[in-house]
Amino acid sequence: MATTWADEQQQGTAEERGGTRVSAPGADGGHRGGATTHDVTNQPGPLTPYDASDDPALLEGLRREGAGWAEDDVRRLGLLAGSAQVQEWSDQANRHAPELRTHDRYGHRVDEVDFHPSWHHLMRTAVAEGLAAAPWADDRPGAHVVRTAGGLVWGHTEAGHGCPTSMTYAAVPALRRQPELAAVYEPLLTSREYEPGLRVPADKRGLLAGMGMTEKQGGSDVRTNTTAATPTSESGVYTLRGHKWFTSAPMCDVFLVLAQAPGGLSCFLVPRVLPDGTRNTFRIQRLKDKLGNRSNASSEPEFDGTVAWLVGPEGQGVKTIIEMVNCTRLDCVMMSAALMRKTLVEAGHHARHRSAFGARLVDQPLMRNVLADLALESEAATTLTLRLAGAADRAVRGDRGEAAFRRIATAVGKYWVTKRGPAFTAEALECLGGNGYVEDSGMPRHYREAPLLSIWEGSGNVNALDVLRALGRDTATGQALFDELALSRGADARLDAAVDRLKDRVAEGSQAGARRLVEDMALALQGSLLVRHAPAAVADAFCATRLGGDWGHAFGTLPASAPVDAILGRALPAGA
Repeated sequence: MATTWADEQQQGTAEERGGTRVSAPGADGGHRGGATTHDVTNQPGPLTPYDASDDPALLEGLRREGAGWAEDDVRRLGLLAGSAQVQEWSDQANRHAPELRTHDRYGHRVDEVDFHPSWHHLMRTAVAEGLAAAPWADDRPGAHVVRTAGGLVWGHTEAGHGCPTSMTYAAVPALRRQPELAAVYEPLLTSREYEPGLRVPADKRGLLAGMGMTEKQGGSDVRTNTTAATPTSESGVYTLRGHKWFTSAPMCDVFLVLAQAPGGLSCFLVPRVLPDGTRNTFRIQRLKDKLGNRSNASSEPEFDGTVAWLVGPEGQGVKTIIEMVNCTRLDCVMMSAALMRKTLVEAGHHARHRSAFGARLVDQPLMRNVLADLALESEAATTLTLRLAGAADRAVRGDRGEAAFRRIATAVGKYWVTKRGPAFTAEALECLGGNGYVEDSGMPRHYREAPLLSIWEGSGNVNALDVLRALGRDTATGQALFDELALSRGADARLDAAVDRLKDRVAEGSQAGARRLVEDMALALQGSLLVRHAPAAVADAFCATRLGGDWGHAFGTLPASAPVDAILGRALPAGA
């Protein structure tokens, strides 16, 4: 039987953990003269296989938010995500970028994008595991929490294919604004079947959805869009003419697109293939050459007589997509938390198996301080992510209080957790030293990925301003946040003081101070959740540093009194 790449990696891991020193062979397969110039020592073996779900904060949050019934599935997915094969898929999907084919060999316009087989393996698994729109077809309480928990472990693979699954998830509540369209497309969007290729949507076993919102002249300011929607003689059917600036996953089956109709900015459903089997006009001008997220094709499509169906009333395009934005923002928080956890696990594994200056890195006090500080940040991000998922799950089931909390807390979490991601991944990369700066380690890919999540679905300024708008439009949103914070009142004096300061800052409500306001909200919310749900060692260290001011300006500056051993004992997986 042939030895696979994964087999070789497993064998190498076993040899290194067993104490065998790996040396480079000579040309004859042996070693020349008993001596080599390349004895490999003091290098960690591969992390794989490992369990991406081996995270107490994740599993405790899953149970707490009413989704403990899916723990076995989350654990199974965590083992799959950490397998050598799936990690290889992740690497290959990014090394072999998608390629645009605008025309076939005869000159016919085709506008297709070709992906490496590993992309399709990842997509097929993600859709089958319910990480696209499947929760909308699941009536069990906690179904949306399960999806988020699944995303936290599957996020240990690669982030690019999470874009189409996220957009597909987010499209369903927007599409429900037009029931006759939802009746046709929702069963296919919520399917667990991945069927790539452009065909008549109704003839496929499962569909993926994308979005076409931003344009080059406005970006997040979608009200400045110039794409025009012209009504046809058929009710609800329009033709579009214009150009979109950043439309990811152009091989999706259908897209939700914003365009200017006679009644104002409106939302439309645009299929790549029309019901009669002809290609809709969706000319891909180019693919973006991006910093990260390279496995995912992001395009500039041009519409010219493109057939589209109105979703929601004319002039209410923003109102129609607002639920979609809530969903994708949650996914930004989720993916940032997943990146934090993934890079922490990588850093911990390296530190456990690498020695310097006479001791293993993980046993050296300063490295332990760095890892423990990262662990605090990771647990706070994961805990907040699952709380937001719980609010989303209960909101879609009619809980108005949770809907109000979700409205403000998701924007707060989106701002803060995604802002922390780049600094976190940079510090985790540094734990590997020069090894972490090399592509083979995988850490550069994670580092390039991290900034995207603070940009997608609104940059930091957009989310901070959204929090101000939420506070100004409906007093219930601010009250919902403070009701949540009140649940921990009296448990920690530093947290109580932070909440009191926050109330004063909310009363100011200036745009110039919006970022500081949202930062204070996020830290207070994370502190409140940890005080209520995390071990005392974690909660105390978080409040002492993030809220009490006993902290430096970089990771690894925990006070000498911080219970580092307890924090790391909880944070690092047993096998890493």
